[in-house]
Amino acid sequence: MKSKPTIIGVILTYNCAGLVYDLYQRVPKSSFSKILFIDDGSTDNTVEKVKKFGGTIYSHPHSGYGGNMKFALRKALQHGADYIVEIHGDGQYEPNVIPEGLKKIQKGYGLLLGSRFTDLRQPLRDKMPIERYIANIVLSFFYKVVLRSDLTEFHTGFHIYSKEFLSKVGFKNTSSGHLYSLEIIFQAYFLKISVCEIPIRCDYSGEHTSISILKSISYSLQSVYLVAQYILAKIGLKFGIFKYY
Repeated sequence: MKSKPTIIGVILTYNCAGLVYDLYQRVPKSSFSKILFIDDGSTDNTVEKVKKFGGTIYSHPHSGYGGNMKFALRKALQHGADYIVEIHGDGQYEPNVIPEGLKKIQKGYGLLLGSRFTDLRQPLRDKMPIERYIANIVLSFFYKVVLRSDLTEFHTGFHIYSKEFLSKVGFKNTSSGHLYSLEIIFQAYFLKISVCEIPIRCDYSGEHTSISILKSISYSLQSVYLVAQYILAKIGLKFGIFKYY
């Protein structure tokens, strides 16, 4: 038997050559058995930059955030992961919470989220754009009611996954876009898998990548459709991502 779990960090990269080394320096490497870089078909020199400082990187044709994350999960599982930590290569989410997150998820949770909204004022202090702040508050309240959840955020880009969770949730059937992470959460609630969260800070300065306004509107509409899928699946009318259960 293993004396301790295998913890794999997956650093997602897409055209962030100027940011990825600084992020890597801030990652608490002692928390991991192994760190993998997963590149979503960057057109800059991200891959070369990672190789230059000795990182292990896997690249594939551009497929979007969800597509890159699914590829990352498959690679991490191939490396024997018991827990997988999602880290964004642009450094927008502070990696200093990783040890706390790993400690918490190992108490028996399937999925851990990093929430920017445990303190409702903190995102504004961190300079989150006001339109994103309002949209997040409104949509999160909507999801809380539907899921009967006490989570404070549903749109975070920081996740820690357990191997057991991934064996039950059909992550391969999720979106290749930004809706992926919300679909993961809704599936967890549908399957009654325990989800927890910890506070996290987010940096909105500099050249960090972010979803555009048009994509945000599309995402919001897709999320409403996901809610409809969930409600109908709960009464036995399964379609969309829930048809696999």
